[in-house]
Amino acid sequence: MSKDKTEAPEPRKKGKMKKLLMIGIGAVVLIGASAGAGIYFGVGMAAHAAKPEDHFPKLVVRDPGAKPATKGEGDEAPAPKVGTVSVPNDRFKVDPRKYEITYYPISQAFTTNLADGSGFLQIGISLSTYYDGKVIANIERQDVPIRSAVLMVLAEQDPALLSTSHGKQQLQRQLTGAINQVLRDKEGFGGIDNVYFTSLVIQ
Repeated sequence: MSKDKTEAPEPRKKGKMKKLLMIGIGAVVLIGASAGAGIYFGVGMAAHAAKPEDHFPKLVVRDPGAKPATKGEGDEAPAPKVGTVSVPNDRFKVDPRKYEITYYPISQAFTTNLADGSGFLQIGISLSTYYDGKVIANIERQDVPIRSAVLMVLAEQDPALLSTSHGKQQLQRQLTGAINQVLRDKEGFGGIDNVYFTSLVIQ
């Protein structure tokens, strides 16, 4: 009789062990599932992690029926364009037949003494870009250093060379490079395709 009493609790022990084993297996499965989900989402997030070029201005695909956007003095500025084509850097070779161009006139003319001290140069300029409104916003934000860079380039000009077509084209390239350099230094992206003269006076 005493033998039966000592052996009676054994089925309960087995039941407890089974319960503990099931809880343990459930916990392992849950941890495994959590780890798997973490790895899955981690890989997914890494694949979609922001790249520097995601924040660059984007190219605006050309609409054959649209007119180039310009901002005239006194006129209300057109809505900034939204680009859709990402580029790896601002030295990307743009096909002008595929992308929309925007002209942005600099409101005030530039006046400076010429390098040889024989007179002064006064020019008005307009900038062109194939990129979206971010480039225009960058130009407006960096107005002061851009004006400074343009004046420094103008002050180095030879009036004899400026009187030739070749000299004017060379000045266009120098101004484009100087403005893009300011934008690269300050904003991380240039985006100016060319500088056009809206007025040019040498005296």
